[in-house]
Amino acid sequence: MAAMPEQATTVVSTKGQVILPKAIRDQRHWSTGTRLTVENMPDGVLLKSAPLFPQSSVEAVFGSLAYKGTALSVDDMNAAVAAEAKRHARN
Repeated sequence: MAAMPEQATTVVSTKGQVILPKAIRDQRHWSTGTRLTVENMPDGVLLKSAPLFPQSSVEAVFGSLAYKGTALSVDDMNAAVAAEAKRHARN
């Protein structure tokens, strides 16, 4: 990780934009286009990387990939997984 001075400063532009010091961006691996969450804290502002996908639950996505047909047995599913693993191992 790149060394950071104890206290870095920046300026808020007329558009409300703030440039984060390069050392901080490099240390956090925040490249151009990185989405950040902004939390107002009692003693300042907290920036964190935004999750790539919104938080979800099993209930929210259950059945979203509906399967039409007869249910497969566990043995049939295991055989299909083994066949795909074998097919990918050749590549």
